[in-house]
Amino acid sequence: MVIHPWAWGVLALVAIGLVALDFLGHARNPHPPRASEAARWTAFYVGLSGLFGVGVWLTNGWLYAQEFYAGWAMEWSLSIDNLFVFILILKAFRVPRDNQQKALLLGIVIALLLRLVFILAGAALVSSFSWVFFIFGVWLLWTAFVQVKETATGGEDEEEYHENAFIRLVRRILPVTDGFIGNRMIYRHGGRTYLTPLFVVVLALGSADLMFAFDSIPAIFGITSQAFLVFACNVFALMGLRQLFFLVDALLCKLVYLGYGLGVILSFIGVKLILEALHANTLPFINGGRGVSWVPVISVSVSLGVIVVTLVATVVASLIRSAMNEGEAREC
Repeated sequence: MVIHPWAWGVLALVAIGLVALDFLGHARNPHPPRASEAARWTAFYVGLSGLFGVGVWLTNGWLYAQEFYAGWAMEWSLSIDNLFVFILILKAFRVPRDNQQKALLLGIVIALLLRLVFILAGAALVSSFSWVFFIFGVWLLWTAFVQVKETATGGEDEEEYHENAFIRLVRRILPVTDGFIGNRMIYRHGGRTYLTPLFVVVLALGSADLMFAFDSIPAIFGITSQAFLVFACNVFALMGLRQLFFLVDALLCKLVYLGYGLGVILSFIGVKLILEALHANTLPFINGGRGVSWVPVISVSVSLGVIVVTLVATVVASLIRSAMNEGEAREC
């Protein structure tokens, strides 16, 4: 794939434009969006992602367009899992409903910047050391196991959010006001500067997403090794996350099989990474340092099909199970 510097410039402008659009829209009229409004914005972001894929197709061919669509679908599905944690954070800090849009938007911007660092580092590792795919693959298989296990057992942290070490350090070092002061993040009083809880919430959202990046970034490198496409997938998946939050806030509890679906996707990508690592093997203790030619190669189109079919099956099965549970509850 040929990526000219101007392509990165266009992608950066798109990301900045989407942030500005969201921020100006919120600043002009701070409010929790209704479901219909959130649905329209979600459809806008999905459509924009589709158009970007068409642009990749026209400039670099259908193969790379498939890589973008597969990567975006996977990142989008994994970002839905982020929403569970985001909901817990907003509830734990008792963020007023009118301030949640601002907190989510700024938290997502921080997450996107941190992910860019991860992506560039990951791209450098992948291009220099093919064996890193072994590490990525094993990590994703372990993550898939943990995901499925937590879903089967009901999860350990579903009902309570625990501040990470970074947020605890911020609270110890910097003064924080006792309560929210409108939608302000910094407050001056008595000649001193204080942070407000809204500032801490934004940091909590951004740092929480960083933990998800440890799973999603290795996973997407299993679909494409192009840093440009990896970052584009993250831009379009994360920028639509705020509106998706308000759309599915009340529906997340119905996606009872989401953990299983994500486990299947992560397992599939983990196996794909290990197979690719075997093909490009340079480790001397595996096949004498030569590539293993007989292992199967999983194409991008197969990857896209597995991700889409798994997501559709997970959503349909979850809605059916939730409907059955509600019916059983009414009978009782």
